[in-house]
Amino acid sequence: MKNPERRPYLLGMLAGFGAISLSVVFFFLLYRLQGVGEAVQTIVKILMPFIYGGVIAYLLRPMCNLYSEKFRQAFHGKHKKLAEGLAVTLSLITGLLVVYALIIMIAPQLYHSIVSLWKTIPEKVEQLVKWATATFGENEAMIQYFNSSYTQIYTTLETWAAETLAPQITNIVSGVGMSVWKVLLFLKDLLIGIIVAAYLLASRKRFGRQSVMIIRSVFKPRWADMVLNEIAIVDRLFGGFIEGKLVDSAIIGVLCYIGCSIFKFPNALLVSAIVGVTNVIPFFGPFLGAIPSILLILIESPIKALWFALFVLALQQLDGNVIGPKILGQHTGVSSFWVLFSILLFGGMWGLVGMIIAVPLFAVIYDIIKKLVFRGLSRNGCQDVLDAYHEQFGSDEQNTG
Repeated sequence: MKNPERRPYLLGMLAGFGAISLSVVFFFLLYRLQGVGEAVQTIVKILMPFIYGGVIAYLLRPMCNLYSEKFRQAFHGKHKKLAEGLAVTLSLITGLLVVYALIIMIAPQLYHSIVSLWKTIPEKVEQLVKWATATFGENEAMIQYFNSSYTQIYTTLETWAAETLAPQITNIVSGVGMSVWKVLLFLKDLLIGIIVAAYLLASRKRFGRQSVMIIRSVFKPRWADMVLNEIAIVDRLFGGFIEGKLVDSAIIGVLCYIGCSIFKFPNALLVSAIVGVTNVIPFFGPFLGAIPSILLILIESPIKALWFALFVLALQQLDGNVIGPKILGQHTGVSSFWVLFSILLFGGMWGLVGMIIAVPLFAVIYDIIKKLVFRGLSRNGCQDVLDAYHEQFGSDEQNTG
């Protein structure tokens, strides 16, 4: 600018124009929030194969890196170019074989357990009533409660079948076609996702370098280092937590099945599958898996249900104090209070997926806020406040409550 006196006015005009523009955009998004949400959902639906592919590639990346390193050590010269392709191929094959093996081992027995349980529910309920009668024979109030509950359950089921199920048969039949179509669309997206995962795994190093180049071209060196460091923390927290939690849950499921087989608990495979799958969810997982499992065993034997509750309690203590810390390594740096808060928050926002990623996601947010607070205290000359906090509560890495 040739006239420095006009510079403040020009900057003020630009600032005002920017503030007005942002306000217009904000109010537009606020009043058209439903339309924006629908547009986002449409975009997500279109890109769903790439989302599946990204998740698959992220989960298979450690295995692919391991195979790549082994092949590079074994191959020499021109054959080194084959190492990456073989690593990607073998990683995908290994992942598919693991999923196939799990389905073959679990699905038939799981189906058999569910069908058998459904067929024997009336008989088991009658046995439960007889057991209650024999156990609480002298307590008329308890016997009356069991009899009334038994009658009410059957009356409710008959009413539901007559008034709700029968009129909805047509809708159910027509919905089957829609469900089949949705399954076919899911399989199509999953197949494309596997192909996308292959491309992502094969080009993971190139994409990584390109991302670093973009970040360093946009930010100054100091900020670029901070962004890259935070991305490394995100990768460590998410990758280590999710992969470790999957392995931990698999081990818990196997141990549960072994224990159920030893103690002769009914529906051992079905119960172990429920316990193993729900164990992926931090904090609430053990309770979510234990409650339906105890009810399933309660139908067979109330005494065994009590013993199973004690067994699951001991198993979860073993997982929380021994198996989990060994597999997951260092903790995410989030206290029990914030674990509960994050699971309720992100679980309410995104359902089951939100509950699974809640802890590592909140750990990342916590780490960013922590660094901003520390930087602000240092900038404002309040380092003594931080030192006093550490002196009273310990370092932030040791205590995050």
